[in-house]
Amino acid sequence: MKFMKLGSRPDTFYSAESVRTVSSEVSSDLIIEVKGCKYLLHKFPLLSKCLRLQRICCESPETSQHQIIQLPDFPGGIEAFELCAKFCYGITITLSAYNIVAAQCAAEYLQMTEDVEKGNLIYKLEVFFNSCILQGWRDSIVTLQSTKAFPLWSEDLGITSRCIESIASKVLTHPSKVSLSHSHSRRVRDDISCNGAESQRHKSTTKGWWAEDMAELGIDLYWRAMIAIKSGGKIPTNLIGQALQIYASRWLPNISRQVKANQGATSDSDSDSTGEVSSKHRLLLESIVSLIPSDKGDVSCSFLLKLLKAANILNASSSSKMELARRVALQLEEARVSDLLIPSLSYSSDTLYDVDIVLTILEEFMLQGQSPPTSPPRSRLGFERRRRSRSAENIDFEFQESRRSSSASHSSKLKVAKIMDGYLQEIARDINLPLSKFIAIAEKIPDFSRLDHDDLYRAIDIYLKAHPDLNKSERKKLCRILDCKKLSVEACMHAAQNEKLPLRVVVQVLFFEQARAATVGGKVAELPSNIKALLAAHNIDPSRPPRTLSTTTSIRGDDQWSVSGLKSPKSRTSTLRMKLAEDDLDEYDMNPDGLGRSSKFKAFCALPTGPKKMFSKLLSINRSGSEKN
Repeated sequence: MKFMKLGSRPDTFYSAESVRTVSSEVSSDLIIEVKGCKYLLHKFPLLSKCLRLQRICCESPETSQHQIIQLPDFPGGIEAFELCAKFCYGITITLSAYNIVAAQCAAEYLQMTEDVEKGNLIYKLEVFFNSCILQGWRDSIVTLQSTKAFPLWSEDLGITSRCIESIASKVLTHPSKVSLSHSHSRRVRDDISCNGAESQRHKSTTKGWWAEDMAELGIDLYWRAMIAIKSGGKIPTNLIGQALQIYASRWLPNISRQVKANQGATSDSDSDSTGEVSSKHRLLLESIVSLIPSDKGDVSCSFLLKLLKAANILNASSSSKMELARRVALQLEEARVSDLLIPSLSYSSDTLYDVDIVLTILEEFMLQGQSPPTSPPRSRLGFERRRRSRSAENIDFEFQESRRSSSASHSSKLKVAKIMDGYLQEIARDINLPLSKFIAIAEKIPDFSRLDHDDLYRAIDIYLKAHPDLNKSERKKLCRILDCKKLSVEACMHAAQNEKLPLRVVVQVLFFEQARAATVGGKVAELPSNIKALLAAHNIDPSRPPRTLSTTTSIRGDDQWSVSGLKSPKSRTSTLRMKLAEDDLDEYDMNPDGLGRSSKFKAFCALPTGPKKMFSKLLSINRSGSEKN
């Protein structure tokens, strides 16, 4: 870093009984008080260079041997004043990026201009600032950082704006052409080969060489510097995103721990300091959100979700939360389940996690994932068969692009479905999670996005275990979102023995396992001994596939418990009718849309003969077991 020495005399300032003075053969005739510190000095060297002191001395008559001047609002304090005083005495002073702002503010306050004396301090500081400070990268950063102690003075003197312009111009320049500090220069230029070309290994690091140094700035100065860099239009947006991640990791670490620690504060002073810290962090977070580039993928989904967690904890503005939710939705397929577990700090909800914000993200994702048409307009297609032209090639190209976009959207939904099923498994353990919110998230996923329902079944099973007090209708409502046809053999085996599932789900599972074996012409998977015994009692051989089933029956689409698309041959159904009529499950069969048990009864009457006997036995066993209890 650059520095400048002014003056040649040795330092003769010393302290005597809480008073600072300078050793001289001439007795002092001026007392200056700065920030509670008293200086015994001489008028001649100070007044010859400081116009402000001249005016004060002229306006206030001498009442004693020493004329007293008080400077209570002196910028920079006693260090800056002593620097200016030593310059007036010709004592050697050293200026650098660390003290030049204080020196400039002090010199301006004392009006040490060229009108008073040629080659005065303001002129020398301005030359050093323009020729050295603004030319160096590290010098500009340190100087800008030091302006926060004198914000008004720095703005009025143009120090802040000139430092920001210098930093922005250097970021837009290749690091090999920037004057860096020795250590930083060595670190960056090690990444550049002898012929000036960047090696692949350090290419990304070299491009973002400025991010870590800029992370030292406070948020107000950082925000202004980043706006200047972005307005230059030369820095790729993904590098802007990386810089924001570096800054956030430095200034927003362990927010949840800090909030928990602050919640333990009992005194008024502690609560005031807690509120001040939270307010600073909130401003910092919202400023970072405003700087995030608009293009998808410029920042990682994990980073966005971490910001959303912090926004929840810090009670950030709703606009910042919604902007983050919208950005997360753009790349939700990249999310991890652990990042979606956003703590809920709302007093109106007892849930562990903020499910509402995740539901909002999912809704935004579904809105953005609308697939374009997958076939070109018929009229155009017929016309192009006769005559190929350049416009025809463009149409074909656009059509291929739309197909590619549609495919990408479809694959994203498949990934998101997997992620959300994993998320459901995590939140299902929360005993305070309402059933309606669990179902709302599960139903937001389109049917085609779930290739299988194993993960969804696992989430339902966890929810049933964590909420043993669910009544019969609530358990049935929960299981309506499950498609038994999409369960694997292992999941079917588990569901067949799951006592917490409604009986009709178990019946469906067993039926579709039989139907699957019939469809593929293979063998039914190994069943538990109790299920084998039940099948054997009704002369059903699990090693032989059942008779071929017709697929002509249409069942009500809104009845999630019906066996869609299956019809049995005519057979005796009196036993099954009797069991269904007697079973106390039917009192809960009324659907929200007004459909009663008749539709479900008809659906179950459409089952093959063998399975009917098995289902009748299962229903009677369930009824007798409940009566005993």
